Amino acid sequence: MSLKIRLARGGSKKRPYYHIVVADARSPRDGRFLEKLGSWNPMLGKDSEKRVELDIERVKEWLAKGAQPTDRVLRFLDQAGLAKRDARSNPEKAKPGKKAQERAAEKAQKAADAAEAAA
Repeated sequence: MSLKIRLARGGSKKRPYYHIVVADARSPRDGRFLEKLGSWNPMLGKDSEKRVELDIERVKEWLAKGAQPTDRVLRFLDQAGLAKRDARSNPEKAKPGKKAQERAAEKAQKAADAAEAAA
């Protein structure tokens, strides 16, 4: 049985609230879980202490048993000093799309033509 430490969504529409749970990887996101380990309230400010709450001892036990955290939970564990998350970098994602590059080139060409005509 593959175990995951992941988020289960709660809260109402447009007001998310997540429970950090240990669940079988095959169970649905908001379905059956084995234990609740904490919570995450993304509506609170990033400097708020109540934004992420973890039961550190239980998390350590589940990690020792082989539970794998998801990427978002791994971020929380890295902040708490329980696990190491490697920084990711995807410079291709930051580049504008093909159409946006064409529009930018066209705009630059028009500006160059206008400057040449004014001179």
